[in-house]
Amino acid sequence: MTAPPFIDPSRFLSEQLEQASPDLMRQMLTTFINTWMSAEAEAVCGAVYGQLSPGRVNSRNGYRHRDFGTRTGTLDVAIPKLRGSSQLRVC
Repeated sequence: MTAPPFIDPSRFLSEQLEQASPDLMRQMLTTFINTWMSAEAEAVCGAVYGQLSPGRVNSRNGYRHRDFGTRTGTLDVAIPKLRGSSQLRVC
């Protein structure tokens, strides 16, 4: 599962509300966290996912899936793995 590089908040919310499943909050929170982690990995790497750049200092190497307990339930979070030394911190 890969996270989208950008979320259009109004379109995302309207799509989720149209589907209105019982897991709506968990799905939205999972998408938000995965997108946030992807953005942090891009900042550490120095380039957007899949983009060649002379300023790139690292590259991605897949994802680690971890369970993340929240008030809405347990989420499956995809944490990007980096090839070089990982500076990506999960708090």
